[in-house]
Amino acid sequence: MRIGLISDTHGLLRPEVFDAFEGVDRILHAGDIGPADLLVELEALAPLTAVSGNTDRYDVASTLPETAELDLLGRRLVLVHGHRLGSPTPAALRTTHPQADIVVFGHTHRALIDRSASPLVVNPGSAGATRFGLPASVAMLTLDRTGSPPEIAIVPLTQ
Repeated sequence: MRIGLISDTHGLLRPEVFDAFEGVDRILHAGDIGPADLLVELEALAPLTAVSGNTDRYDVASTLPETAELDLLGRRLVLVHGHRLGSPTPAALRTTHPQADIVVFGHTHRALIDRSASPLVVNPGSAGATRFGLPASVAMLTLDRTGSPPEIAIVPLTQ
């Protein structure tokens, strides 16, 4: 199962996202979405699960949870923006979600894959307008039914 991970679009859905997510089975958006029509565009690619972030307006935030828990191929995934932790870190996310196998978060705009402990913690980075001098990116998560470790890669988006 190929899962596209995206966060911090802030209303900008770059054309490269459609190429990066071509053929995915599911998309997870970790908040700070922007207008609700952005979610409609992503849902045209694959089933979508999204959570709200700290900059999402009421029309979006009122329809989305702050945390989503999913079971995908026997793996427990937690999707959260992370702003409730201030500046989220892998350690803080592990403490907050110890039951998870994988935690996907956003908020920092900094792409991150941390396998140093369990659960695996992933931030796909920011897919929206470039901020804080950080490159735009998404991530691709691949799970299989055999129980093999998940494959995860950051996918840079062109500027």
